[in-house]
Amino acid sequence: MSTFSQIYIHVVFSVHSKAGLIDSTWEVALHKYITGIVQKYGQKMLAINGMPDHLHLMIGMTPDCCLSDLVREIKKSSNKFIKQEHLCKSGFSWQEGFGAFSHSRSRIDSVIKYILNQK
Repeated sequence: MSTFSQIYIHVVFSVHSKAGLIDSTWEVALHKYITGIVQKYGQKMLAINGMPDHLHLMIGMTPDCCLSDLVREIKKSSNKFIKQEHLCKSGFSWQEGFGAFSHSRSRIDSVIKYILNQK
């Protein structure tokens, strides 16, 4: 029997102390980098956006992917990317933890619209 799934997860995580450190001059590079991580894990980025102090991701997931592992890798690798590329002059780090919300297929378009209209 083949496996069929429709798993849509809205992930939210913040900059440490909710500091508004994500600058508009490099946020697109950050979004592309994070999208690459999601794809490397075999998942599908449906939307990414945020504010200077947090990010929203909408991910289409396969049942064999561990969400906690994926978010841990996103945060760890993107933090390293920001520091290596000298994107943020202040000490950048992500806050511990994250929010994750599952959505039915019928809600995907409205959640994506919400994420894309963050600014």
